[in-house]
Amino acid sequence: MSDELLSPKQVHAAYGFREQTLAQWRWMGQGPDYIKTSPGRSGRIKYKRSAIEAWLDAQTVRTGGAAA
Repeated sequence: MSDELLSPKQVHAAYGFREQTLAQWRWMGQGPDYIKTSPGRSGRIKYKRSAIEAWLDAQTVRTGGAAA
């Protein structure tokens, strides 16, 4: 079974994160893991759907626990 690869535009459509926000997160070393197809600024960016889902799970704050 293959994992679906999404462009930043597709991530925006599916999850609501703006392409600019995704780019800023990449620059800052934050956000979901991504794939860069070639080195340098011209490399296309893809996200595995499973990586986005895992990142979202890690960001989830569980209620009923100790205050943050």
